[in-house]
Amino acid sequence: METAARTLARFASALKLADVPAIDVDRATQCLIDAVGVALLGSTFAWAQSARRYAEHYGAHGTSRIIGSPGRVSAPMAALANGVAVHAFELDSLRKPGAGVHPGAVLIPAALAIGEELHSSGSEVLAAIVAGCEVMFRIGMASRHSSESLGFHAPGLTGPFGAAIVAGRLLRLDSDRMCQALGIAGSMCSGLLAFAKAGNGAMVKRLHLGRAAESGVLAARLAESGFEGPDTILDGAFGFLATYCAESDAALLTAGLGERWETRSLCIKRYPCHVTAHTPVESVRALRDEHGFGADDIATIRVRASAKVVSHHAAREAHDVMAVQYSVPFCVAIAVADDVDDPLAFGERALSNPQIAALARNVECEAWPEAPNGWASDVHITLRDGRALQRANDDFLGTPTSPLSRGQLDAKFLRCAAAYPRAQSLLEQLHGIATAMDVAALPLG
Repeated sequence: METAARTLARFASALKLADVPAIDVDRATQCLIDAVGVALLGSTFAWAQSARRYAEHYGAHGTSRIIGSPGRVSAPMAALANGVAVHAFELDSLRKPGAGVHPGAVLIPAALAIGEELHSSGSEVLAAIVAGCEVMFRIGMASRHSSESLGFHAPGLTGPFGAAIVAGRLLRLDSDRMCQALGIAGSMCSGLLAFAKAGNGAMVKRLHLGRAAESGVLAARLAESGFEGPDTILDGAFGFLATYCAESDAALLTAGLGERWETRSLCIKRYPCHVTAHTPVESVRALRDEHGFGADDIATIRVRASAKVVSHHAAREAHDVMAVQYSVPFCVAIAVADDVDDPLAFGERALSNPQIAALARNVECEAWPEAPNGWASDVHITLRDGRALQRANDDFLGTPTSPLSRGQLDAKFLRCAAAYPRAQSLLEQLHGIATAMDVAALPLG
């Protein structure tokens, strides 16, 4: 029986980098550069440091590095710690349109962990990243991004599949073993959105991506040793689509495979906040620059956006950094009162600023049924002098339709890596990753 997992496994195991269009190799390289940069920033936060200490405790004297740290740990522990670090500050990459996937926080940690262990070449790592995107993005699309309506954190569900493909590629699994890896990965899907409603415990969101990367390494290694998983894991009874999705379309699991390259839908974030806040942040920023108002000039702010913003991202109170970054009202308030080009504006600085808290309480979010896409927004600001300002926006810098230039990508990397002494050298080597003989030689630690 030809299941979706068998089709995807056969594609992933047979993929040759020479057959991948240059634009998609370039997008995979950008994904790698971006992930390493945001990991260097993310590694400075308490939750990433907790994951690092855990990895060092249980994985010491291994082959793979935790980005930005000396020493080496086992590959699974490096994947875990680096996945947490990449996702630590809401700056990691995703897909547009959204599909519940975070390639930078899942695929890159798995690729570097196994790549260093095996002394893989840069071209092998890039081929693994492309294969991971092609498979994971299709799984996300087939879910119709409906898992989060049930309370699951979607990247924690799709991530183990993508990481298993990446690790399996570097381990050179044949299509049968790759299919087994997918079957195993499906039993490792995890991540609940309880943090979004509890008002506490939001650090756990970062863990979902680290566990996904680690799970992919485990699944691939088990498959390599003969461990088996069901080949109906994606589209069969009690499989991923049937169990974790409120709605789904199994045809999307393999649609356009090898013809339409999903890597091109990669989206790189500009701001460290949930992606649904990006268009309102850019609109507020543009209106502020044009009309010269400040926080004290605002009477009301109304944001029309997707139903998901209203249900998941409209909180007007925040008690930790994650809640700030997940809240459209807080992110809009930051865009009014602080410098959004500084990633740290979305951290403790915002949480401790009473002016931003007051502004956030004055932001109303409401559904916009006519929105052109799930990330679009329509911002209305009323000033105390009676002026009414409005701006609708359905795109932002970093999406496939408005990609970052090399200079803009480099600027983000160097801003995130400002405290890392070898940042410039690392950046140059990452740009040349396609010709690197051994990724273990990268100055990551």
